[in-house]
Amino acid sequence: MDSPSAIPDDPNIYKFEYLCLDDGKNNYDVACLAGAPECDKGELGRPVRWFSSLRVFEPPMWSPIRPDRCVYTEDPADVLGQIAAQIQTKFEQLPVVAGTSGIQPNPHTLKGAETNFYAEAAEQTFTVDMLGQSVAIVAKPVRYRWDYGDGASLGPTTLMGGPLPEDRWGEKTRTSHVYTQTGDFQVVLTTYFQGTYSVNNGPALPIPEEGQFSAPPQTISVWRSITRNYADDCIDNPQGQGCPGVPSIP
Repeated sequence: MDSPSAIPDDPNIYKFEYLCLDDGKNNYDVACLAGAPECDKGELGRPVRWFSSLRVFEPPMWSPIRPDRCVYTEDPADVLGQIAAQIQTKFEQLPVVAGTSGIQPNPHTLKGAETNFYAEAAEQTFTVDMLGQSVAIVAKPVRYRWDYGDGASLGPTTLMGGPLPEDRWGEKTRTSHVYTQTGDFQVVLTTYFQGTYSVNNGPALPIPEEGQFSAPPQTISVWRSITRNYADDCIDNPQGQGCPGVPSIP
């Protein structure tokens, strides 16, 4: 069924009329059908014209909604309402591929240094059957949350970050994080997708709430760095501490 949608608090009411009926007894005008939308007759599809009216009008003042469409059920308003009631759950059950987190440097970083994180996520489209109707659902990534594994987090935020050239690793970014302890940490990126759905190629309608999809944890090892200052110049004293080939003092 391809029809307008009655969303929550919709100020309109809807009705449809079958097109090309010449006697009210399911006999169709063949010439009229040539200009009507082509429906799947195997699914008992029939061409219809939808009309809408503001609820406040009594009696209703009907205005046609174009283009003409198809109906595959005798009670489209009821099916639309059922789909609208179930669409959030269906959206959250889809096999949406969660975004993945880029990490620089990776798999090792340094304690006290800026580690850059960024998200990679893509829009995805699914077609599902709901109550005998073909429903296309589009999931678009809109927000991101990083749990860095050490108790710190960022987001949800619209910032997805981006990769840095290797010679700029260690720079602070709007999505970077500094680890204050050494060890292995499990980083989890959760991507929030906004959805729309369309019934039988009808208009795209918003799914009320975002769906949250988390990627598998990624392990990052945080090491400590050691800095030593030496008084010797390796040119003047090639055997001084810190010079190439000279064992370091523990």
